[in-house]
Amino acid sequence: MTATSARAGLTVVGIGADGWAGLGDAGRRALQDAEVVLGGRRQLDLLPAELPAERVSWPSPLLPALPGLLDGYAGRRLAVLASGDPMWFGIGVRIVELVGPERVQVLPHPSSISLACARLGWPVERVAVVSAVGRDLARVRRVLAPGRRILVLSADASTPSALAALLTDAGYGASRLVVLSSLGTGRKPQLDGAGREPQLDGGGWEPQLDGGGRERRLDGTAEEWSHPPGDPLNVVAVHATAGPDAVLRSTVPGLPDEAYAHDGALTKREARALALARLAPAPDELLWDVGAGSGSIGIEWLRAEPNARAVAVEARADRAERIVGNASALGVPELAVVVGRAPAVLAGLPTPAAVFVGGGLAADGVLDACWAALAPGGRLVAHAVTIEGERELTIRADRLGGDLTRLGVERAAPLGGFTAWKPARALVQWAVVKPCR
Repeated sequence: MTATSARAGLTVVGIGADGWAGLGDAGRRALQDAEVVLGGRRQLDLLPAELPAERVSWPSPLLPALPGLLDGYAGRRLAVLASGDPMWFGIGVRIVELVGPERVQVLPHPSSISLACARLGWPVERVAVVSAVGRDLARVRRVLAPGRRILVLSADASTPSALAALLTDAGYGASRLVVLSSLGTGRKPQLDGAGREPQLDGGGWEPQLDGGGRERRLDGTAEEWSHPPGDPLNVVAVHATAGPDAVLRSTVPGLPDEAYAHDGALTKREARALALARLAPAPDELLWDVGAGSGSIGIEWLRAEPNARAVAVEARADRAERIVGNASALGVPELAVVVGRAPAVLAGLPTPAAVFVGGGLAADGVLDACWAALAPGGRLVAHAVTIEGERELTIRADRLGGDLTRLGVERAAPLGGFTAWKPARALVQWAVVKPCR
């Protein structure tokens, strides 16, 4: 990524809902010394009127304009306001990428995540965090598991109700929800009969009567959520409880086959888990799922590693549309879907670190194109269920090495008044790592 011409004198200051009063000495000095302060209008309005710096509101959309904006103020002492911790789903991450860590000073403020965990008594390191700010709320589905504690950074006042509906649809309607609003502005706890603050299971906070506090708390279950929209600055805490119909219970590969909408073009559960084990998802790596069918391999690659990327390549438009629906329903709406026939459509795609070929194996040139595009050290896994496909994999294994595995699965099924083993169609898997030289 190309650095901007930005310079020394750029400070990113985390600020909370308590504004100037909650800033430390370093944050106050940075803002007092700045010639220009960039930030959202709400954040800029938290600063005292006597602050001498020029105040500039973020343009919309922000991210495409950010490099030019920083360059435009090069040579001037610049401060940027960010909500809470700038490096936690914040603008600080993008600024450091553009400017370089040696050219920017970041002054964090307690994040809404830290404040929420402090209010709830939750250990921060055991909480899953999902941001709905500029992102698809469907990502919550990726982290759903019985007993999991989740904090959702809301996009606006409508997020809690939308989240409640999502959880109910996913079979997690019994989950407890707590909406925490205006964190960091002070609170007056409502105590129970024993003089204790309520935890996740009920109660609430009242506003401070001395005029200082604006924090609010709302409690309920997802399936019974009836609170009207409130403060747009809110965080939703979820203590997940799975119902008997919930299929999302873990991020481990091998979701039940019924989790997918499909027309028969589906890598079955056992074969899927075996393929993902050999593909080995890792952060920042890109997977090509070629002949994606229902998208199951790309979906479970992303579910296993949230910082990875995946492209599902599918020749049929109806299946591609189904892949998009499956990806959203299973919590990875970021899965990219490319409609086209391999190998021709592969030419314009970024270099993959891993490739899965499940469909389209018989098409001329598909395996060769995938192998040629694969990065050195990358993994390729291909499945075949026909004799012709098995022959192709055997030839490639003789030439390029790797492992051949024959997978046969039998499931118990009724046979008259008894139970017998019913074999599924066997498949052959070729798994190979591309040499670095």
